[in-house]
Amino acid sequence: MKAVHMTAVGDPGVLKVVDMPVPVPGDGEVQVQLHAAGVNPIDTKLRSRGVFFENALPAVLGCDGAGMVAAVGRNVSSLKPGDEVWFCNGGLGREQGNYAEFTVVNARLARKKPASLDFQRAAAAPLVLITAWEALFDRAGLERGQRVLIHGGTGGVGHVAIQLAAHAGAQVCTTVGSDANAQFASSIGAERVINYRKENVVDAVLDWTGGRGVDVALDIMGGQVFQDTVRAMAHYGSLITLLDPGTGIVWKEARNRNLRIGFELMLTPMLENLPDARIHQADILDRCAALFDAGKLSIEVSQSLPLEQAARAHAQIETGHTHGKLVLIP
Repeated sequence: MKAVHMTAVGDPGVLKVVDMPVPVPGDGEVQVQLHAAGVNPIDTKLRSRGVFFENALPAVLGCDGAGMVAAVGRNVSSLKPGDEVWFCNGGLGREQGNYAEFTVVNARLARKKPASLDFQRAAAAPLVLITAWEALFDRAGLERGQRVLIHGGTGGVGHVAIQLAAHAGAQVCTTVGSDANAQFASSIGAERVINYRKENVVDAVLDWTGGRGVDVALDIMGGQVFQDTVRAMAHYGSLITLLDPGTGIVWKEARNRNLRIGFELMLTPMLENLPDARIHQADILDRCAALFDAGKLSIEVSQSLPLEQAARAHAQIETGHTHGKLVLIP
């Protein structure tokens, strides 16, 4: 089969198309013929900084995949050949990722693809859906009627987080960097959209909340954005970040407000081999599938590229201005 190898740590040029054997499903696994693979910022970071496991190169990147079950291993009853599935699995340097024509997945983690999504949109969704769901509901405990600030509302995580929060009955404020992105964010459920190039984000949030601040904030930037967001929080609020806030953070204001600070790294169950947590994440996909099929959730794919153009996809993501998601087509 064709696959893309990360041959070394470096720029996008280290991604090379190779031929490799088709993986065979083991006990409890299914073999999936991949129809699409999602490309995420974590892929570019692993390529430029190194994968999580030693002596793992060459490696096949790509955590997100969607395709059709081609064969099943022993003791698999939940899926059969021909079933259409989506999942978040592999791509961190231990298990094979999804920049390939075939892969194998534990049958408990590969879930039925939403009928309303084509393979490309299904492959774009798992990592960002799980990240947004865990951050908003598992970490922050978002409730109906609360006000939430979501940074980067047109990015992969941001645009699904807006929709999940709005569906849960929260009032949503988000930040964007252009008027076109502001229109998109409004169309998917953001009540207040702040163009950070034109407005002071903290002042705008406080104005929107009558000076109270938001109950929940989702930070995808870290550093100064994280520090500034503290001042946009309501007392006893929850501030969840996807990144290391960085050094030099002054915690006095967060402490004075009795904030709950949380971290969301949806890769932890894969990295630490936590079976129950991985099943929980697969269950999140089932819940999101129902929302997709009910017309209450959408996923934005900005571009689909052939598998052979994985390096181009990485270069585009590293500009930092990708709208929605990118996918690769084997």
